Amino acid sequence: MGTGKHGLLAAAVAVVCAVTVLGAPGAAFAAPGPTPSPTAGATTPPLPSTASDKDLEAVRTKLEALYHDAAVATDAYNAAEEAAKKQSAEIVELARKIVAGQAKLDDLKNRAGAAARAQYRTGGLPDEAQLMLSDDPSEFLDGAGRVRQGERATKGLIGELSRTQQDLVQYSKDASAQWKKLEAGRKTKAAAQKRIEKQISAAEKLRSQLEKKEKERLEQLEAKVAQEAQTAWLGTGVLDEINSAASVQGKQAVQFATAQIGKPYVWGAEGPKAFDCSGLTSEAWRSAGRPIPRTSQEQWKQLPHIAIEDMRPGDLIIYFDDASHVALYVGDGSIIHAPRPGRTVTLAGAGSMPILGVVRPDA
Repeated sequence: MGTGKHGLLAAAVAVVCAVTVLGAPGAAFAAPGPTPSPTAGATTPPLPSTASDKDLEAVRTKLEALYHDAAVATDAYNAAEEAAKKQSAEIVELARKIVAGQAKLDDLKNRAGAAARAQYRTGGLPDEAQLMLSDDPSEFLDGAGRVRQGERATKGLIGELSRTQQDLVQYSKDASAQWKKLEAGRKTKAAAQKRIEKQISAAEKLRSQLEKKEKERLEQLEAKVAQEAQTAWLGTGVLDEINSAASVQGKQAVQFATAQIGKPYVWGAEGPKAFDCSGLTSEAWRSAGRPIPRTSQEQWKQLPHIAIEDMRPGDLIIYFDDASHVALYVGDGSIIHAPRPGRTVTLAGAGSMPILGVVRPDA
């Protein structure tokens, strides 16, 4: 391998230390988020001193676009955290293997050296010559058998030593490859974080332009839009078809989510004091003994899909075409979810947002 014991040990320790740094909050990596839409990224003109209903609807639409874009970037950020945890664990395991492999290699070298010294003491003479020079031929023959056994053991020792050296080389290559992924991911994750903060900052700035009464009217408008969507969804008669009882694990997930009502939304959070949307659903199901993917997009991709009319409490409803939001269905047409920055975990209508589909963690 061309690397001494101290070099490998130092490298292993360095890898562990570096992984600790990269695995810390704010140092994981993510896939780049999608490009902001023109609506979400456009500059918003100042509001008139007294905003009309039309003005407030424009603000509501703009805020919805900004928070949606932040949610997409948050999903990418969360995916980064999950990937970082796995890759960091792999690097730490590789470092452990390097240390253990180096110790094994040192032991094998010592044993091989002992075998070589033993052979040197015999003078390296052929067996025939040693037989002729021996004072006790029978004793020599007994010893010769042991020598042949020793030679075979030595060959096996050399083979094991070679394999151990090859393993160390491979461990080193694997660790280097994982390190490069972590370093590249760190940069893309930083970009995702910057994008989240930019969109949330723009939304907060937009809201700050409103007077107190206008903010109240905006909240009423947002509630009205959500209620209209919920009424339209219920108007399809969907609840007439939904009559499945929750599973044991589903009940546990609902109980967990219910206990979180009132806690703030914080992007990237998965409890216990705050949550984002998929942080809430993933932790709810973890509490029920069924770990699921961390992000809403991966929950949509990996979990079994269920027809809406077959859903039951505990199932997850995925929202928007890009699967950027998720909520826990709790029955009677309602969900518990972590909506967005500035809001808290709350009970809402299951049809208050555009439904992409339903998934079941314990299918």
